[in-house]
Amino acid sequence: MQIAEIKKMFLETFGGEDKDLRVFTSPGRVNLIGEHVDYCGGPVFPAALTMKTTIVARKRNDNKIRLKATDLDILVEAEIGDLEKWKGQLKWGDYQLGVAVEMEKAGYTLTGCDLMYDDTVPHGGGLSSSAAIEVSTALMFAKFSNEANDKPDAPINMVEMALLSQKAEHNYIGVKCGIMDQFASAMGKADHAIFLDCATLGYELVPLNLGDCCLIISNTNKKHSLGASKYNERRMECEAGLKALQTVMPEIKQLADVSPEEFEQHKAVITDPIVQKRIKHVVLECARVHKSVQALKAGDIATFGQLMNDSHDSLQYDYEVSCDELDILAQEARKLPYVIGSRMTGAGFGGSTVSIVKTAHAQDFINTLDPLYEEKVGYKASFYISDIGDGGMEVK
Repeated sequence: MQIAEIKKMFLETFGGEDKDLRVFTSPGRVNLIGEHVDYCGGPVFPAALTMKTTIVARKRNDNKIRLKATDLDILVEAEIGDLEKWKGQLKWGDYQLGVAVEMEKAGYTLTGCDLMYDDTVPHGGGLSSSAAIEVSTALMFAKFSNEANDKPDAPINMVEMALLSQKAEHNYIGVKCGIMDQFASAMGKADHAIFLDCATLGYELVPLNLGDCCLIISNTNKKHSLGASKYNERRMECEAGLKALQTVMPEIKQLADVSPEEFEQHKAVITDPIVQKRIKHVVLECARVHKSVQALKAGDIATFGQLMNDSHDSLQYDYEVSCDELDILAQEARKLPYVIGSRMTGAGFGGSTVSIVKTAHAQDFINTLDPLYEEKVGYKASFYISDIGDGGMEVK
């Protein structure tokens, strides 16, 4: 939806004039490689998309926060100072109120406001629609807070916006997510991927030069819910594996500190075979991220594609967070001669795959997988030839 259309819906809902309206956006993300390692202190390699959350916002003169989405009939109204009571009670709006709670805890001055949300990131598609909502909301509250404290030109710390958004997901939503999604949404740059060390938040923007190839995102249209999935269970399995390894490697602080060679040497101390498989994935996936960045910097797209394939296989068999729908899309994509690599992206149990495809064959890719997927699954997938965009901002 165009900004003018969102503003029109805002005025139809909340009234008033458009001269006081502000616009904030933040994108979803695709993770090129490095799945389920961010909460283990590992490196990841995401990129911000041009699919995004857009907020049209206007300040109020009272303590009410009112929320509406362009595609929902729900209107949420909450009072600043009484936001915790809505925790777990809302069908929609909990990400926004969770961010408000964390902003207030961090010392920001909350301002009453009317907010109209429009999302072009597919919900449940594994492209971090939640992070897009959280980061755009945090940015908006931070701007309004600075203005309330007579500091309208004070810079916004976007890394802090990512961290506060992550806290909202931990404390209000109840999903112990890593930092990757919010960081990519906050810090993305057009035509670049982010090589991010999740332990230190050190990062490097790497030009995403795919030569004669492009990225295609294939959405299974099987919705997933991190809270209802086995996401938190995987985190506990990783913590158990780390504790076991620390009995023979007391110097390690996180699984990302373990090399593939050290894992092979000491894996017998992890006596639960399921946990051992989980740790194998994390350790080898961290190594794959480093190799992928080196390959892309060298222009070696073929090696990067093979690493993507290896990543999917590991997520399917060792970490067990894939599903039939993701496997069909990834495996059928790999059979096509113009596909360099394909893997699931995001938390899994639904969501999307990301594939590197020869640009000249992008439409062939869609035309081949679309009917094949529908025949095997019984409903359609959605396909996006992806552009890499910028992180969160106020649109002037």
